Amino acid sequence: MTFLFVASAGLHAQDVHTDPLNLTPEVHEAFQRFYIMDYDGALKGFHKVQSEHPDDPIATDYILYVTLFRELFRLDLLDTTFYANDGFLTGKHTVVEDPAARDQIKSLADKAIGQANVILGKNPNDVNALFARGWARSLEASYMAMVERSFGGGLKLALGAKNDNQHVLDLDPKYIDAKMVVGVYQYVVGALPLAFKLVIGIAGIHGSRSTGMDMLRDSAAHGVITSVESRTCMMLFLRREGKYGEAGDIAHGLAQQYPRDFLFNLEVANLTKDGGHGDEAIAAYEKLLADAKRPGYFPSSHLELAYFGLGDTLRGQKRYAEAAETFRKGAYESTTSPELKRRCLLAAGMAYDLMHDHAKASQQYQATIDAGSDTVQADQARKYMKDAYSGK
Repeated sequence: MTFLFVASAGLHAQDVHTDPLNLTPEVHEAFQRFYIMDYDGALKGFHKVQSEHPDDPIATDYILYVTLFRELFRLDLLDTTFYANDGFLTGKHTVVEDPAARDQIKSLADKAIGQANVILGKNPNDVNALFARGWARSLEASYMAMVERSFGGGLKLALGAKNDNQHVLDLDPKYIDAKMVVGVYQYVVGALPLAFKLVIGIAGIHGSRSTGMDMLRDSAAHGVITSVESRTCMMLFLRREGKYGEAGDIAHGLAQQYPRDFLFNLEVANLTKDGGHGDEAIAAYEKLLADAKRPGYFPSSHLELAYFGLGDTLRGQKRYAEAAETFRKGAYESTTSPELKRRCLLAAGMAYDLMHDHAKASQQYQATIDAGSDTVQADQARKYMKDAYSGK
């Protein structure tokens, strides 16, 4: 297996350029652990790489990358339904930040950026250092936007990340990995609501969804360490545009490549549901939940995400009693975040109302309020306690 990887990497490297460390078997193996959500295994591998390359910013980036995504997963922030519309920007979302995790992520980002700056101080056109600095900036920006909801500070870091990666591409157009960050930036800025565009446009910040998607397609097809993440971003953006078939094709491909990745399999079910294929979606969710019961099959899983999607699908099929029970299961999983718990309880109440059992519905609405009285879900629960949810 190692020999085949090295051989194929050598052929791949003739077409694209990348940091030589990305082509080592040790880095490849650690990424494979990451892609099945074995975060501990990935960190063990990347820590070994870093110990052998203590001054290399890309080695620090590897650890930052896994540490960030492990924390986002713990917080249920890798649930793509959270980002499928503009409510992510305008809605009220509560996240209980872990100060220790925050400090570790920001410390790793600072370290990688500092290491890159040392190299760039000697050679401002070192593409590997530019890429490493841009990657670190983009990862910290993701944390600020997704966890801290600090869009201003996150945008500033994202702009720096985009500029670093664009500089890489200006110096070396074959450094395809750099297209991912630039592509994401282009798409996200281009897809912002008009009000946001007007504000940032004054500062000369512009983007294009089509340009961004083209760049992501290139990094998905040819990137050395950005192929999987580029496909994941494309899947999210296509879902946001309502292109469920195309997004589903990407999800199926990722799930086939990494069958032990819980989130890729969850996304297959989510996109099947969103595409209007209720019975197929129910089967996909049930298979996912059955696989999760196989000892060690998924290194990491959050069953509440599957329960919520399954409950939503059952409700759409008018199987209200099953939907209510499924939502309640999701609410009381040990890993359920406070916000998803409220979403599950609220949805269970709505299902009971559709069964014309307002007494049971009101119990779930009260539980929603008790789980966070100053929240969007609690406001909706108060409304439905007064006027039963009717599906309209």
